[in-house]
Amino acid sequence: FARMFVQVCLYFYCKCLWRCLKFVVRKLTGQCELQRICYNTKPGAARTMKIEASLKGSKSKRLQTSVNVHPDAIEKTIDDIMELKRINPDINPQLGVSLQACLLQIVGYRNLIAEVEKLRREPYDSENPQHEEMLLKLWKCLKPNSPLKARISKQWCEIGFQGDDPKTDFRGMGLLGLYNLVYFAEWDTEIAQQVLTDSLHPKYREVTKKELSQLSKAEWEKKKFDKAIGYSFAIVGINITDLAYNLLVSGALKTHFYNVAPEAPTLTHFQQTFCYLMHEFHKFWIDEDPLDIMEFNRVREKFYRRILRQLQNPEMALCPHFAASESLINM
Repeated sequence: FARMFVQVCLYFYCKCLWRCLKFVVRKLTGQCELQRICYNTKPGAARTMKIEASLKGSKSKRLQTSVNVHPDAIEKTIDDIMELKRINPDINPQLGVSLQACLLQIVGYRNLIAEVEKLRREPYDSENPQHEEMLLKLWKCLKPNSPLKARISKQWCEIGFQGDDPKTDFRGMGLLGLYNLVYFAEWDTEIAQQVLTDSLHPKYREVTKKELSQLSKAEWEKKKFDKAIGYSFAIVGINITDLAYNLLVSGALKTHFYNVAPEAPTLTHFQQTFCYLMHEFHKFWIDEDPLDIMEFNRVREKFYRRILRQLQNPEMALCPHFAASESLINM
């Protein structure tokens, strides 16, 4: 109880002290916190995340709710903020522009989560012609020279599905998994086909003397016959969709999206990020050179932690221009 009491007292003391400090700084500089952030922090994730934290941490309910407004109400919200903070827009024209850009990103990120969640929750329906059309498009993009003989076919295993009917593999991520795979195959076709080929026929890598000395006899016997491990392309794509989804809803992707989307991030930004993650995971999988497919979860978790570390850098943009990686073609 005593510890809890001290923590509560410390919390209120720090909160009051922080508000007093902000008041003093405003009197000394003649600028509110929002002005100082916009004028002293360059555009991108660093600025937008500070603005977001400032608005959410404000004692004013109007400022707190400004991060949840409809996109069409952003201009009116900016006027309300300027009025509440007693800022003359004629003297500070750039402030309104900067705040609008930040709010578009903040509100857009929230709306993107809702859009992605809606797709994730929508199950694949084989009775829906649009769903079926997308699935067949995935096959045509990945295997343009191999016609699909039947809708229910073992051929689906050739692009990494588990059985005769791919619809059962979309249960975890719903339509979101299919949307991402089709986007990858349609807009980054050359790389998608290369990754698919490598996943079916992975290249062998020589085991170094150092690695050999660290392997037990049993591991070496296994490695000797299975040095290059492939994976199921479509299943991994659905798994990487889950990884991208978790990065999105946790807020980790704010760094990336606030740096690459000048205004509101869209579903296309999310799908481009998925393509980047597929590129990077493919290279990461080959570099890790797992003993068998049972190591997939370990490799995935290690890859996930690496992406998280990268996103801790406020200047990080995972795929700033989104171009297919030439290094994959040459692997």
